[in-house]
Amino acid sequence: MTPGTRKVLIVAYHYPPAAGSSGIQRTLKFSAYLRHHGWEPIVLTADPRAHERVDNGQLGDIPPGLQIERAFALDTAKHLSIGGRYLRPMSIPDRWVSWWPAGVWRGLQIIRQQRPSVIMSTFPIPTAHMIALTLARLSGLPWVADFRDNMTDPEFPRDPMTWRFNRWLEGAVVRHCTKAVFTTQGALEMYAERYPAQPKSLWAIIENGYDEDNFIDAESGLDRRSLGAQGQLTLIHSGVLYPEERDPEPFFAALATLKCAGEISASTLQVVLRASGNEAEFAQTLAALDIADIVQLAPAVAYRDALREMLCADGLLLFQAAMCNHQIPAKLYEYLRAGQPILALTDPAGNTAEALRAARAGSLCDITDAEAIAKALRAFIGDLRSGAAAGASRAAAELHSRRARTAELATLLDNIRVDPR
Repeated sequence: MTPGTRKVLIVAYHYPPAAGSSGIQRTLKFSAYLRHHGWEPIVLTADPRAHERVDNGQLGDIPPGLQIERAFALDTAKHLSIGGRYLRPMSIPDRWVSWWPAGVWRGLQIIRQQRPSVIMSTFPIPTAHMIALTLARLSGLPWVADFRDNMTDPEFPRDPMTWRFNRWLEGAVVRHCTKAVFTTQGALEMYAERYPAQPKSLWAIIENGYDEDNFIDAESGLDRRSLGAQGQLTLIHSGVLYPEERDPEPFFAALATLKCAGEISASTLQVVLRASGNEAEFAQTLAALDIADIVQLAPAVAYRDALREMLCADGLLLFQAAMCNHQIPAKLYEYLRAGQPILALTDPAGNTAEALRAARAGSLCDITDAEAIAKALRAFIGDLRSGAAAGASRAAAELHSRRARTAELATLLDNIRVDPR
C-alpha cells in the first residue's frame, strides 16, 4: 500500500466465489480498481458455504494482496431447514441473516486493527446493510450504502413480515448512512420522494457497467460465427428470469404464435435462456405451447463463457417489467459492450428503455403484450437476416465501463472524507 492510501471496508455478500448474480461484478471491480485512486479496499463477505452456487474461476479476478474476510454464514433454506421447511423469521430479511452476528464481530475487529476511513455496504442482500448499519453506529465511521435498486416497493417483498422489516431497515439505512447510492435516476428520485426530510446531498448515482478486461479475455481466440447451425438464428438471454419482474410467458406465447404460422421453427431459430431459474415451471409452459424444441433452458456457465456466448449470439434478449421502471438490469451494460442487436421486452417509459434509446442499441416492445411481441420478434428476425439490425456502437458502450464507475466512487469517497455529513 502506497503512503497516503486510505482504507474502505466493503461489506458485500456477492463476492467470488459466489456465482449466479451479475451484481457480483459491481463490487468485484470496485475492489479491483479503487487501488488506482488512492483507496485500499478490505472486503468483508460471507463464508462460501452460504452461497447457493460457487464459481472458483472468478477467484483469479480478485487483486493480489487484497484483504478478504469471510465471516461465518449459513443459508437458512439449505442448512437450517427440516424436510425443506423452516420458520419464516429465520429468513428475515433474507436467508443469510445468520451472517449478521459474525459479520459485525469480524467487522469490529477489522475497524480496530485496520482503521478504515469509510464503511461501504452493498445490496441486494439486506443483511449486508444490517451489518454496516451496526458497524457504523458502533464505530462512528461514515457509511456509504450502495442500494443499487430499491429495497421495498408497495408490493415488494410479497411476504408482509419481510416487507415490514425491510421497510424498517430501509428507513434506518437512509437515516444513518452518509451517502445513499443508486444505479438509476428513477430509483434516486423514488427514494428522495419517499424520504423528503433527507437532504439532497445524501443521494448519489453510480450506474452499473461492464468490465473491458473481462471482454478482452473473452474475445481472445474467439470464433465469432453464430452459435446455431447454418441458417439458424440464436437469441440469448443470460441470467435469471423472475416470474413477475421479468415474466417470459407473453414471449413464449409470441413464439408459439409464430411457430403455428410457420414463420419460425427449430431449424431456423433457437432461443437460449441461460441460467434463467424457475426451469421446471418454464419447461411445463414450453411443452404446453409446443415450443420446447425452439427454447433451450440452459444451465449456468462460467462468467467468461457467458460473455463469449453473448458475443457470438445473433441477438440478445432483455426482459424488464413496468414494476421495475426505476431499475436497469446490470446485464444491459454487458449487452451494450457485446455489440449485438438487442430485443428489449420492457415498458417504453422505464429507465431500461431510456438507456437503450440513448445507446441506440435495440428494439423495444411491451413485455406484457404477446401480440405486440410477436410483431416485434418478426421484425427483429427479419432485420437480423437482412443485416439491418445493429447493436450499440463501441463509443456508446465505453461510457459505461467499470473503471469509469470506480472513478466516480473514488471521488464520492474522497468527498466524504473531507466533508462528512
